[in-house]
Amino acid sequence: MLHLLGVNLPDQKILSVALTYFYGIGPKTAEGICNRLCIHRQCKLQELSETQINELSEVLSKMTLEADLRRQIKDNIIRLRTMGTYRGRRHHLGLPVHGQNTRNNAKTARKLNPGILRRHYHVFPDRPFSSLASLFGGSRSI
Repeated sequence: MLHLLGVNLPDQKILSVALTYFYGIGPKTAEGICNRLCIHRQCKLQELSETQINELSEVLSKMTLEADLRRQIKDNIIRLRTMGTYRGRRHHLGLPVHGQNTRNNAKTARKLNPGILRRHYHVFPDRPFSSLASLFGGSRSI
């Protein structure tokens, strides 16, 4: 097992498959890294030399991976929610974000975007509902 940037990579795997163990690297990116380092497709991780492993770690250290990428995605979703955008509201409610239908199938979106409460979302997170009535000129309570 090779321990590289906090991830354990199995020795018997092909390099392009082993690179997909990193969060943020898919098959296409893994193949691109192998091409950039001039490593053939069927090369296994145990066949790499020390210089190739050092080059690989240099390339991977320049990329946004693992916890940094997760934090960046979470910050982007929080930014959308605080701005009150449509996408932010959909994330908050646990509904599909990219325009998919919700009449029948939205189970995966509910798994990926877990909402807190589905009914009480408001655009202004720092103001209670009573102050919204004064914003729109209404005297009735909400």
